Amino acid sequence: MADPTKRMEAWRAKATPERTKQALEARHADMQRRYEAAMTEMCAMETQVRTVLNKRGVHTSIYVPYLNFGRQLWKLTRQREISGESFAMAAKVLLDKWSSRGLSPDILAAIRSEVFDIGEPKL
Repeated sequence: MADPTKRMEAWRAKATPERTKQALEARHADMQRRYEAAMTEMCAMETQVRTVLNKRGVHTSIYVPYLNFGRQLWKLTRQREISGESFAMAAKVLLDKWSSRGLSPDILAAIRSEVFDIGEPKL
């Protein structure tokens, strides 16, 4: 379609609130199931991170940045396109990022290895 007017008319016809509502209603149950599964998995991961932090005597006032590191690693594990050495390197980049923000590299490495079973990259 080379005519911008026709494109806009076609978009207006298909982007009505009623049509959007129907599409979302049809997918809502599946979307809710996936969200609940993801939140269950993420909460379990956060519990494991807290366990690592407790074992190492980290004060609860600085849990949030460590949990954010864990959430970013968790998000990385959910990407289907990354694995192996590339995955380990991406995890190392996150570790370096958070250690440059003042977190302990040893504790970050413990979270990476104990919670996510990700080793050091073999540079």
